[in-house]
Amino acid sequence: MKAASGELNLTVITLIAIAAVIGFFWIMWPSIQNSINKQWEDINAKPETTYIAINK
Repeated sequence: MKAASGELNLTVITLIAIAAVIGFFWIMWPSIQNSINKQWEDINAKPETTYIAINK
């Protein structure tokens, strides 16, 4: 019985940890997405700096 209780406790801790990670990204996703979009727009605004031209 003691081993089953320990396994249940570990399962509960694991589920809480997974929920915490999901909750963190749920809250932070809008700012992460805005940052990615801003960087993408900056790259597209300056196409001459996004590649290296090789002259043959």
